[in-house]
Amino acid sequence: MQLNFNELKNQIKDWGLELGFYKVGITDTNLSIAESRLNQWLENKFNANMDYMQKHGTKRSRPEELVPGTIRIISVSMNYLPPDVALKEVLKDKSKAYIARYTLGKDYHKLIRKKLQKLAEKIQAEIGEFGYRAFCDSAPVLERAIAEKAGIGWTGKNAMIMNKEAGSWFLLGEIYTDLPLPLDEPIKAHCGKCTACIDICPTQAIVAPHIIDARRCISYLTIENKGSIPIEFRKAMGNRIFGCDDCQIICPWNRFAKYTKETSFLPRHNLDNIKLVELFMWSEETFLEKTQGSALRRPGYVGWLRNIAVALGNSPTSDEVISALKSRLNFPSDIVQEHVKWSLDKHK
Repeated sequence: MQLNFNELKNQIKDWGLELGFYKVGITDTNLSIAESRLNQWLENKFNANMDYMQKHGTKRSRPEELVPGTIRIISVSMNYLPPDVALKEVLKDKSKAYIARYTLGKDYHKLIRKKLQKLAEKIQAEIGEFGYRAFCDSAPVLERAIAEKAGIGWTGKNAMIMNKEAGSWFLLGEIYTDLPLPLDEPIKAHCGKCTACIDICPTQAIVAPHIIDARRCISYLTIENKGSIPIEFRKAMGNRIFGCDDCQIICPWNRFAKYTKETSFLPRHNLDNIKLVELFMWSEETFLEKTQGSALRRPGYVGWLRNIAVALGNSPTSDEVISALKSRLNFPSDIVQEHVKWSLDKHK
């Protein structure tokens, strides 16, 4: 019996919604425009020390090279912002730690990949064996370019995917497949003349609409960067110890953001509203225990202490802060010691 791919596409979308995805779209593998933009971004060294952005050659922008036989991509989004989680309030309270809201709960990589696997199994149960591979920020994949082509949203000036009904507080995932599914159309951009995200960026990392210079970006500096945080950006970091949400908090479209229904994204260990000093005094064992199954492990314990040390340097002076910083002066890491000394100097 010949497959009705229009009908299958509609089923896939319905199954995706049942699994908790907010939106599901289909696109082809032609990412030539995105490839050109990526190459220009790399030529400008905007990837900082993220060498993995170029080491896979054209596999990132040519899906059929990464997974032979791929002709379509199923793109999905999943809302992650928990209800009642503090945003501006925590940013303003310099004694508290601001952690990017996508990392408050369990690791989204595994969660979304498992749901994509379930979606693939539903397809397989319906039509039999087919070629596929599921991804969630786990391979050389141009997730945002794919999502834009698949109609998940448009690329905002902060380079994030935006949606009129859901803002930008969502994560992305993909299934590369050999099924000739009908395509969805991209949606029109609706940023207009607004430059709120560009203007609010603490380190002015959005160097032009849609273009981020990672060398200036707090998300890169606190997560991917393994070395020292450049002195010129330390004050601007404020109390942001893991990532940065400023461009999302200010975005007018996020007035329409949908809260997550996924309990795995709910904050653990009070990480949405916790004192910097408390986090700074975590032992490595406590850090590993509290961040188990979390993206917060990405910078490692040294990176964690480095980030919090800077935030403590930006916090109000108190005996508690100074005592906490002094307790790490002899920590067996030159990077930690360097940032602790910088912070203590700010409290003189």
